[in-house]
Amino acid sequence: MPFSMGPALLFCPADRPERFAKAADRADAVILDLEDAVAPDAKQSARENLAAHPLDPARTIVRINAASTADFEADLAALATTPYRTVMLAKAESVEQVRQLPDLDVVALCETALGVLNCGGIAAEPNVVGLMWGAEDLIASLGGTSSRADDGGYRAVALHARSTVLLSAGAFGKAAIDAVYTAIPDLAGLATESVDAAASGFTAKACIHPSQVAVVREAYAPSEEAVVAARELLAAAETAGTGVFQHQGRMIDGPILRHAESVLRRAGV
Repeated sequence: MPFSMGPALLFCPADRPERFAKAADRADAVILDLEDAVAPDAKQSARENLAAHPLDPARTIVRINAASTADFEADLAALATTPYRTVMLAKAESVEQVRQLPDLDVVALCETALGVLNCGGIAAEPNVVGLMWGAEDLIASLGGTSSRADDGGYRAVALHARSTVLLSAGAFGKAAIDAVYTAIPDLAGLATESVDAAASGFTAKACIHPSQVAVVREAYAPSEEAVVAARELLAAAETAGTGVFQHQGRMIDGPILRHAESVLRRAGV
């Protein structure tokens, strides 16, 4: 089924059940995390929390541990006791790993060099509903030390991975989810990155703190002026008929009209 959970996805450690409902109230969807956010000695209790503290399955993703780890099978066993059927596969690296989840909707988290290189094939799998990328694990897999330069922008290799995941998702009609912004107090930087994500075609952006949700939502919500302009452009297209035409000094063709349609979709029109 298509991914339609909204633009602001909030990670919540699965070993903190007192936060589950609060996260669900604040975000468009919650990613209950069984992987990096949970210490090894807390993973079993985190799995038990999935069934003991239920959320709306239509607005919940469970991040499970990588298929290469011993925790993978235990995560799947815990998941089977819940109504959750959308998972985020951490460190997804191959088609074969995704095929181990045939009855689940999978968001493949491509956050290693191998995962990024194989993300096209992964996106083509029928049960994959989306791709996400991760900068920090990617750089770690390369032996690097930082995904960002001194000015706060991503290094070239991180931008390449981001674009590759976005293109692969788009090529197969799957959702693309942008990586988290780790500098929590820097809401201005998050806003800039979220606006770029929305304009580039990312379906959603993951958040690691509730304060980030409103910023992401605002970035994805078209302004009133943009909605009016999109309506006027599409109305002009109906008057002009088919083919290329001019509107307010611009050449307008099919791709520009699809941009306008995307604006109205984001506005809920």
